[in-house]
Amino acid sequence: MNSQPDRPLLIASGNTNKHREISQALNLSGSRLLTPRDLEADRGPAPDPQENGATLLENAIIKASEFSRWSGLMSLADDTGLFVDALDGDPGIYSARYAGENATFADNIEKLLEQLAEKEGASRAAHFSCVLALCDGDEVILSVEGRCQGIITESPRGEGGFGYDPIFLPQGAELTFSQMAPEEKNRISHRGLAVQQFSQLYGAAISEGEKS
Repeated sequence: MNSQPDRPLLIASGNTNKHREISQALNLSGSRLLTPRDLEADRGPAPDPQENGATLLENAIIKASEFSRWSGLMSLADDTGLFVDALDGDPGIYSARYAGENATFADNIEKLLEQLAEKEGASRAAHFSCVLALCDGDEVILSVEGRCQGIITESPRGEGGFGYDPIFLPQGAELTFSQMAPEEKNRISHRGLAVQQFSQLYGAAISEGEKS
């Protein structure tokens, strides 16, 4: 790993919500953490990887490696899924397109609640999983996973967040992710926990590189 302290990382995603959450959690300066928009003027349009992996990890690696080849930088990608017990783990790796390729967040939520409503009395237990992968070209530098257990509410609650946040109530919490302040969500969320793990490992690698 080329762990030069001044070598920036690229967030391998066009999702501005993910940019915000990852940058807040990593707490790196703007020169150390870039988004595709920062590079498109010089590199051309950012890639749109085909996420055809069988697992969250495979999809994260697909995205991170393709963005790394495009940018020439180490790239950090995540893939996230909501796994609902009563739906045999669905929507899982298909969470972003559960209601179709062009589905909105609202479309996905509506379909999930309808599916659960058909299983009267079934458990509403679920968990979010977020896998982060850091790639330098085709080389996988490290990967981590964060999980958050919770339940699916009967209807959306809150205006913040994105994705399934309005219907996910974390274990032991009284507010859905959508009702939480961003800082509160980042402390306990799947993505927040994954980024915390990544930050520790990446920071240790940087420190080791500075010594060598």
